[in-house]
Amino acid sequence: MHIVTAKEMYDTDRYAMEEMGLQGHMLMENAGRAVATEIEKHVSLKDQILILVGKGNNGGDGFVIARTLLQRGYSVEVLQIPNDEDIQGDALTHRKIYEAFGYGYHTFEDLNSLITFSSGKNVIIDALLGIGVKGPLRSPYDEIVPYVNQLDAKVISVDLPSGIPADEGISFEEAIQSNFTIVIQYPKVSAFLQHTAPFYGEWKAVDIGLPDHLLGKPESCGVWTKEDVVASLPEREPFSHKGSHGKGLVIGGALQMPGSVTMTSRAALRAGAGLLTVATVKDVISILASSVTEATFIALEEQAGKINSVDGIEFSYDGVAIGMGMGRHPEGEELLREVLKQAESPVLIDADGLYALKAYLPHVTSRSSPTILTPHPGEMAHLLGVEVPELLEKPFQYSRQFASRYGVYVVLKGAFTLVTTPKGNQWVHTTGNVGLAKGGSGDVLAGMLLAMTMQPQSIEEALNNGVWLHGSTADLLTEDTHSTYDLLATDLIDGLSKTYRTHLSE
Repeated sequence: MHIVTAKEMYDTDRYAMEEMGLQGHMLMENAGRAVATEIEKHVSLKDQILILVGKGNNGGDGFVIARTLLQRGYSVEVLQIPNDEDIQGDALTHRKIYEAFGYGYHTFEDLNSLITFSSGKNVIIDALLGIGVKGPLRSPYDEIVPYVNQLDAKVISVDLPSGIPADEGISFEEAIQSNFTIVIQYPKVSAFLQHTAPFYGEWKAVDIGLPDHLLGKPESCGVWTKEDVVASLPEREPFSHKGSHGKGLVIGGALQMPGSVTMTSRAALRAGAGLLTVATVKDVISILASSVTEATFIALEEQAGKINSVDGIEFSYDGVAIGMGMGRHPEGEELLREVLKQAESPVLIDADGLYALKAYLPHVTSRSSPTILTPHPGEMAHLLGVEVPELLEKPFQYSRQFASRYGVYVVLKGAFTLVTTPKGNQWVHTTGNVGLAKGGSGDVLAGMLLAMTMQPQSIEEALNNGVWLHGSTADLLTEDTHSTYDLLATDLIDGLSKTYRTHLSE
């Protein structure tokens, strides 16, 4: 599923009309009818529905929705917010069709109009403002939006909640708080931003007949789905052996933080790594040995319970993960530098390794093998030298620029984890829930990604499949045996087998 910016959506519509002969009023008819069909799943014939119509394409969609629902027997009234002369183009065409069918509408005069016509209505359809919104709302929408938000009614928005910009990095002050948003053709970037996504409520995209190839190679990205996982995750060959499934190395684990490297190691094995070695301080090995019995171990030089050298490691591995529980200390930069120089396989850097990386970033571009970073927003902001709120306003842009500049893969963790390649390709993930907001969840993900990168698939497939499986495991566990309160990172490791059986053996 593509995710689009406002410009990409405008360009796609324009191409469909100018080059393919799909007239604008036809697209509007398709959109309105598709939205109306989805609305029917959320309302009943007993509901009293008010459709709020603006002057742009969303308003035109509103007239098609109203006509379609009235034809199907629903109780619908329309309140047109702009003056009659402000309704133009395809929206005017569909208002005329609406009137030709014998249906009437009310015109907004002031807020009292909305108060009058919303009285007794338990469903409000928001067809006010579309993807071109930027900045504060203008009159009368600055009065309408807060009034709608305080109504005791179900609010369903068309394409995106009015007041929410389609793109990242655009400020806004007020917007419709929707219960459900019916997205037209493709979700917009703002559906995946931490500060705008809540306004959408639940959402679903409806198809209006635009072929995907019209987008070409979108500037934005797509959503990684179960279908993508099933299509790309390699099957195990019947005559494969442990060496066929990857020989991995995990470096980390200070005496004060043995849990991180333990979870990473267990997750890597559970996710499918054939062989695993853990390089850590001597005293941590005794802790690991009882819980990661399938692994082998390398004792590294230490100081005050922390690794201070990677001497003794022969980097003949198919994948390396470093940083989990390593601690932040001056030797960390030198440790990471040696690993990046010597390893001729993908290196995944997580947690404390990301803080050690900042000084070495300019040299990462010289690596011939992939470098993978798995930061949470705080770690990413540290690497970028910006504040976390600034990063979260433009995560797509920041991730794409950073990955391209340094030639790295970035897995920016969050409510919508974002995977970015050095070429700027991006995928968003919608699996997972708030139960993952616990210490150790990132350590488990790092282990799963290490295992995935050692399987016969591309790096982008490996990262996306690992992120999807991680989030989906949390979803399955909280549907069945756990809640979002009690879910632990170690539960994810044990629950991964259920995810494989449920989703990949159908």
